[in-house]
Amino acid sequence: MGVINVLDKHISELIAAGEVVERPSSAIKEMIENSIDAGASDITVEIQNGGITFMRVTDNGCGIMRDDVKLAFLPHATSKIRYQNDLDSISTLGFRGEALSSISSVSKLQLLTRFKSEEIGTSYEIDGGEEISIDDAGCPVGTTIIVRDLFYNIPARMKFLKKDRAEGNSVANVMDKVAMSHPEIAFTFIRDGKRVLNTSGDGKIKSAIYSVYGRDFATGLIPVNYELNGIKIRGYISKPVNARPNRSMQNFFINGRYVKSFTATAALEEACKGSVMVGKFPACVLHISVPFDAVDVNVHPSKIEVRFINERPVFDAVYHAVKTSLNNNDERKNLTFNGEKRDDAFFEIKKSKPFVSSKSVFNPQKDKIEKSDPISELDKVVKNTGYIGRLETSVNNFKNPLDIYSKSAIKNNENKESKINDILNSKIVEDTEIVSSVNPEENEKCISNSGLESIVDKESVQTENENPETLFEQPENKLVFIGEAFKTYIFVEKNDKEIVIIDKHAAHERMIYERLKKERGAGFSQVLLQPITVTLNKNDYESAISNLDMFRECAFDVEDFGNGTLIIRSAPQYLELDDIESSVIEMAGYISQNKNDIRSEKMDWIYHNVACRAAIKGGNISTREELMDIANKLDSDPTLRYCPHGRPVCIVMSKYELEKQFGRV
Repeated sequence: MGVINVLDKHISELIAAGEVVERPSSAIKEMIENSIDAGASDITVEIQNGGITFMRVTDNGCGIMRDDVKLAFLPHATSKIRYQNDLDSISTLGFRGEALSSISSVSKLQLLTRFKSEEIGTSYEIDGGEEISIDDAGCPVGTTIIVRDLFYNIPARMKFLKKDRAEGNSVANVMDKVAMSHPEIAFTFIRDGKRVLNTSGDGKIKSAIYSVYGRDFATGLIPVNYELNGIKIRGYISKPVNARPNRSMQNFFINGRYVKSFTATAALEEACKGSVMVGKFPACVLHISVPFDAVDVNVHPSKIEVRFINERPVFDAVYHAVKTSLNNNDERKNLTFNGEKRDDAFFEIKKSKPFVSSKSVFNPQKDKIEKSDPISELDKVVKNTGYIGRLETSVNNFKNPLDIYSKSAIKNNENKESKINDILNSKIVEDTEIVSSVNPEENEKCISNSGLESIVDKESVQTENENPETLFEQPENKLVFIGEAFKTYIFVEKNDKEIVIIDKHAAHERMIYERLKKERGAGFSQVLLQPITVTLNKNDYESAISNLDMFRECAFDVEDFGNGTLIIRSAPQYLELDDIESSVIEMAGYISQNKNDIRSEKMDWIYHNVACRAAIKGGNISTREELMDIANKLDSDPTLRYCPHGRPVCIVMSKYELEKQFGRV
């Protein structure tokens, strides 16, 4: 007896359904594509329990003729392809004729439809692929499909579905993409009785983006409109200053179909080189219109990947479109300083959301002044003078070496209250007066550093002048500060026998990493004066809200704010304000892309990420006290010899080795 069996119709249909219907979002995508192909201008999607128990898609398209209703549920039945040549230029979203057949074979389905030329509609019910009834129905022109109990007849498939929230977010992700792909259609998405998406259908891409990602994201975009060799590019890209830590917000649509295209991604990022900071990625919503016969959409079951006959024209069109948009919307050309136009954009004002520690930081490496709203009279002094005052720079206390005067810092430094009160009560003076309050020898140094140095108390200055050789010495190990090279490398002399060269960023990064790993963020969280909201795509959003405990272990207080948005209420006190949002986006993206990694590996990466962002950066201006804090901490802990990325923290050269280089021994 032979061993080859011919599968019966029911089993073969169940197997075929697995290629089309993977989860509720797959079924929703197929039904919406049919509605779009039917010419609908208004589509409403409603789900319950993530779509597992209930899905409904309603459109105002042309409807289905009664004679075609049963045929529509047969395998490979379609109205969009008739001849072999039609496969060479597919212009519709659905074309295989598998959607309704596959969905109906793994659910309880009801169809209500009325063709535009018919006076009475049709109701058709099918259960697990078996017809139940067909009858007249009163309904408007268009189609409504109701799907209940997905995979009820395939327990093996049912157990692989995720929690209702995760499945619901997957459906929401599909809705986001389809809403931006067809801004001319009004989409409504109702989730467990709550309307979470509503687009206007006015045909404007910007309107759809606003509805999907919100105001903050939409206002940070610049338009793209370009055509090259018959390929049209239109849409929006993010401003260079609004680039994101990952590629999750890159959306490409080819002929109205959302796709993942390596060609388009490469062209986008190549065009943004030199405009976007290294390690950041531009966000976009780009519609690419190409001749239908120049692209093959029939290469993937879910039709999310396409193949171009020639990729070069597509790359060139996207590249030049983005490059042209960046040049035409270069805001630096319009900046002025002291009433004069500055083409080099020497100054760029960037508004930040206020932190508990209000900051005004000048970074000469970026030629940028960043300001936040003042929260105290002391902040006004710092703001008006342009100086950075440091209250606490101890690495042991885990403060950022560039911290400035703040209310929280004042409370933790009672021994300095009298001097702070003097500053608060004193009259705001000119910059030159404050420079003169520092000892004369330091004035030249202050001026050479763009006039931005610490406002230190006279007592510490006098101590340094009296005995500069021993100010930073310790009884056990004599560490004498020599200097700093390139604003990055610390040079200290140890015990009159060795010279130690320390990479200040790598050393500080390792210290923060060890503290985070040991304490799991306990005691390092600082409440934000104004919470920060972060917009994510639905995949990253789902991963984030499913792992909020990971954020807490890194001193972040992150909550679900609904519909793809997180709200950050507190963050590590040593993390700069501008890095808070980027850190959360990176963490969410990493968790989403590495779902199968064990928890310890995820946490280790997150600790690395936060520590790297929080540590002193090479090129930042640091005081001797800050640098010696790092040196002393490093000297007291012999385990701190490599940064979390494996780079050496310090290099030690003995006196003998140095003398040997100069031929003294």
